[in-house]
Amino acid sequence: MAEVTSEMVRQLREKTGAGMLDCKKALDASGGDMNKAVDWLREKGQAIAQKKSSRATKQGRIHSYIHHTGTVGVLIELNCETDFVARNPEFHELATDLAMHVAARAPRYLSRNEVPADVLERERAIYRQLALNEGKPEKIVDKIAEGRLAKFYEENCLLDQPFIREEKITVGDLIKQKIAKMGENITLRRFVRYQLGEEIG
Repeated sequence: MAEVTSEMVRQLREKTGAGMLDCKKALDASGGDMNKAVDWLREKGQAIAQKKSSRATKQGRIHSYIHHTGTVGVLIELNCETDFVARNPEFHELATDLAMHVAARAPRYLSRNEVPADVLERERAIYRQLALNEGKPEKIVDKIAEGRLAKFYEENCLLDQPFIREEKITVGDLIKQKIAKMGENITLRRFVRYQLGEEIG
């Protein structure tokens, strides 16, 4: 077990953005293992986010991002509980990161819940047929289809997409981390993405 030093605490804080006390606790609980400490903080953040997820979010900001070429623009509505957090520079930074992510990755839906049932059924049918065409046994094609559907969510649903600045976490995970750090529920309510010359409708 490695001795936890102030330098280790500082490194973990830089890596995760968590508070000094939480970083010390994480390193103590992980025997000084930096990777385990990161996981410990992530799990703690998700638990805090879960507790706060039912709290109302009526403050926040509408944030816009225009790509430097002027060909892609994004508007998002990011909500929080208080005006105090809505004015926080870190909240503004989160809004910018989310808007840039939408510009870069062009998600079709905010979450899995927004994917229309007919779209899901069509995708599922395509994946089943694909598995059958590949010679997979009938009894496992449904399982294969569900696995490929998870990939569909990852590619098309904003909260499931790997975050552009840190591919190891999803956009949903990023928001949970910020909830844990800022101590308030944060929700990404909606977004719209415009691309020059795209078809309307």
